[in-house]
Amino acid sequence: MEFRALLFGLFVLAFVVLASAQPAADFAAERELARLAIEAHGGETFRKMKTLSVIGSVDVTTSQFPQAIPATFVTIFSGDRYRFELNNPFQPIRQANNGTETTSTIGNGMSLPPINRIGFPVLQRIGETGFVVTAIPENKKRRKGFRVTSPEGYSTDFFLDGKTNEVKSFDSTYLVSGRTVTTSAEIDRLKLVDGVLVPERYVQRFDLDQFTVYANFKAREIKVNGEVADDVFTVGK
Repeated sequence: MEFRALLFGLFVLAFVVLASAQPAADFAAERELARLAIEAHGGETFRKMKTLSVIGSVDVTTSQFPQAIPATFVTIFSGDRYRFELNNPFQPIRQANNGTETTSTIGNGMSLPPINRIGFPVLQRIGETGFVVTAIPENKKRRKGFRVTSPEGYSTDFFLDGKTNEVKSFDSTYLVSGRTVTTSAEIDRLKLVDGVLVPERYVQRFDLDQFTVYANFKAREIKVNGEVADDVFTVGK
């Protein structure tokens, strides 16, 4: 019995050593694509951007109700802090995070995912601790791109223009009340603002359990490194 136990222990040890000796994927090609994308959107100016504020209009339709619902939106980003507003005739939505606490007008204990952890804002966070660049899934390999996963596990797949390396679209996955939601966006137009290339017009799709939501965003005011008061990142009760 002792010999068999010793043999089994040696086998396990050899397996562990062999497994640990396998070369880990370093995703060098994907990290280079991420670097090129950052350069295309402003390089160091983009990396060091302190705040980004976007105000505009959005037309919302669903797979069940194709009639467009006009609305306006506001997004403000500053590191881990953000504010999001969707003002519409039926249910205005506001959500903010001051870096430690999320406040929202949705109610019933519900909230949107942290919008600074999915989509375009994630691009600026590449290189920071916890934001990991890896390969996109095999079924998306036909397109030039890479995946970024946030410290909380939210993933965004970025797809680049073959010549300019600008972000042309992205896919993100997140959880809402235990349900997986996927969203994808196609960027129609970018705008250079104070050295930073920012999406100005884009169409975003949200795939939910029962239906699909389409949102056509058009920015009318974009500010880079504008002054933002601290209380902006808290939604009043």
